[in-house]
Amino acid sequence: MEFLRNLLLLIQDQILGMRWLNQGIGLLLEKLGLDVTSRWGGSVHFFLYDVIKITVLLCLLILLISYIQSYFPPERSRKILTRFHGVGANLIAALLGTVTPFCSCSSIPLFIGFTSAGLPLGVTFSFLISSPMVDLGSLVLLMSIFGAKIAVLYVIIGLVIAVAGGTLIEKLRLEDQVEEFIRSARAGAVEDVVMTRKDRLTYARQQVQETLSKVFPYILIGVGVGAVIHNWIPEAWIEALLGTKNPLGVVLATLVGVPMYADIFGTIPVAEALLAKGAQLGTILAFMMAVTTLSLPSMIMLKKAVKPKLLAVFIAVCTIGIILVGYLFNGFQGFLI
Repeated sequence: MEFLRNLLLLIQDQILGMRWLNQGIGLLLEKLGLDVTSRWGGSVHFFLYDVIKITVLLCLLILLISYIQSYFPPERSRKILTRFHGVGANLIAALLGTVTPFCSCSSIPLFIGFTSAGLPLGVTFSFLISSPMVDLGSLVLLMSIFGAKIAVLYVIIGLVIAVAGGTLIEKLRLEDQVEEFIRSARAGAVEDVVMTRKDRLTYARQQVQETLSKVFPYILIGVGVGAVIHNWIPEAWIEALLGTKNPLGVVLATLVGVPMYADIFGTIPVAEALLAKGAQLGTILAFMMAVTTLSLPSMIMLKKAVKPKLLAVFIAVCTIGIILVGYLFNGFQGFLI
């Protein structure tokens, strides 16, 4: 048992967390005459370490996830979903969302395609909630910062929100709130293209290039914000806004996260810095979920596909779910960290 525990710590700290990289960059900066304990030196250290770590992990994860995703093209995913009914269909849709695009704006075209193909509305919304909020990449990157226990719980709770949200939307029978051009455009069956192993590897490499080109600017912004929080903003300020001193911290973090646009990879360095400054765990996770699921650009795109009532229900369901999850994690933070 002790061996397994040490192995998990080794994976978390040295492989996923890349502590060796952190120490190596620190030594290099000191040899260059930069004091890493100063504000400027600490900011440079934080920035270089997190950018390199997240980029390396991201490329490896996209390569792996895209290879897996090549087995689940839209038509095959649609066929899989049509085999299930009720809550089971919502769960399968949420699980499929974990191996599909990394941001909400990329998920919406697939959501529209599934809806046009005649899949139940609640099932497609379970996919739409899960896809940006929970994916295999977020699990690994969260493990590198928060540990395996919190990362796994984050993914499980995200899936619960996706299933519960989709089920509730299904029960409300809001099919008439989907725009007419989507309801009338029933997608015909498209034969899946047979891919060889070489084709899948080529596809995976292309996805690495395309995804990295899209998300890398947000990684730089997120790490930059994290570096400022980590080294320049007083801990007392963070604790007052997002710590135990503010019972409305979860609500504030959720509302602040909604108008932003980033993916999970851009929010993680910000979350890392906030946690180090004394912000509560649930408050941080609520911020991350709000940014990835309810970003303003993705809501603008979704508005073209659904009517205001359905859009409002979707936003309300996600917001309430995220806030409840935030308070739940805050309540059990002492057992998790």
